[in-house]
Amino acid sequence: MTDGAVTEVARVLVAADKFKGSLTAVQVAERVTAGLRRVVPELEVETLPVADGGDGTVAAAVAAGFERREVTVTGPVGDSVTAAFALRGTTAVVEMAEASGLQLLPAGVFAPLTATTYGSGELLRAALDAGATTIVFGVGGSATTDGGAGMLAALGARFLDAAGEPVGPGGAALAELASADLTDVDPRFADVDFVLASDVDNPLTGPKGCAAVYGPQKGASPKDVETLDAALGHYARVLEKAIGPKAAELAASPGAGGAGGIGYGALLLGASFRPGIELMLEVLGFAPALERATLVITGEGSLDEQTLHGKAPAGVAAAARAAGKEVVAVCGRLALPPETLGAAGIRRAYPLSDLEPDPAKSIPDAGPLLEQVSANIARDFLS
Repeated sequence: MTDGAVTEVARVLVAADKFKGSLTAVQVAERVTAGLRRVVPELEVETLPVADGGDGTVAAAVAAGFERREVTVTGPVGDSVTAAFALRGTTAVVEMAEASGLQLLPAGVFAPLTATTYGSGELLRAALDAGATTIVFGVGGSATTDGGAGMLAALGARFLDAAGEPVGPGGAALAELASADLTDVDPRFADVDFVLASDVDNPLTGPKGCAAVYGPQKGASPKDVETLDAALGHYARVLEKAIGPKAAELAASPGAGGAGGIGYGALLLGASFRPGIELMLEVLGFAPALERATLVITGEGSLDEQTLHGKAPAGVAAAARAAGKEVVAVCGRLALPPETLGAAGIRRAYPLSDLEPDPAKSIPDAGPLLEQVSANIARDFLS
């Protein structure tokens, strides 16, 4: 055996996230499995596609045995879109990006001031209608910066301007907010275990708030960022008049700035905040799968500094290390030195860029390249 290969009868757990822009998490698992079995044809492989709460979370839940449910909701710019949530028993996994995500906008088109989370509220309501009593709300990949106001409005909240008319969609319109009323918000939330799954701990406003940190990714200019941050601050102050000091406390809480401030809206609904990957590993049944494994393969498109801050591979590696399991990673590109990988619990990483350094070629050929690097993992650790 080579490279410290597994000595007991090998059973590999593939628990990787998507390679954004090229392969879904399910496709990553399929390609890794195919590559491993090129070298060890009878190898036992268990696949558990993972996600950290952002886009791809519903797909990961469905791959783990949840039922996919589809519903028509309002998209981020007001058009109708088909969005999905996942249901198993009375547990629903709802992904805000399905209703309010950047991927729903035309390529190169952004709406930083006007994009709404209204459809995310409709998606939550659909989960309640389906009988969910536990809702895992994954946030990330949003097109929006409206503080969750659209979501809350879809659930019965009223946000009115000085003339008593509903304010327009999006974060900028919140500057015109004169009064807020949450008394008619769907009462079922009082009896639901509602959990906000996010990999960011930003507050709602300020230099680390959602507009300043994430607004530019959604097309916001520096002036737009100022407009949005001021409007969100005003929104929180109006809510403080409506519901008391809790509104200000929640605006400053970790996770309030998640996905353009929809985290704030979720906290106002009574959600508890948990790191996305930690929560998703629980929901997906990672612990028993880990117990059965002798080697764990994780990964995502880019292993970099962001990976270490709550992304799926870091969560998988931390859990595997705690269980005494060896972990290797696959990725499109690698931007972490071996010592940093080791400190995160990853023995070795296998980037596609080692085989094809040109991203213009690597991205469309990610599947075959991933099979090749996975065959190398089998040679190094399993043969």
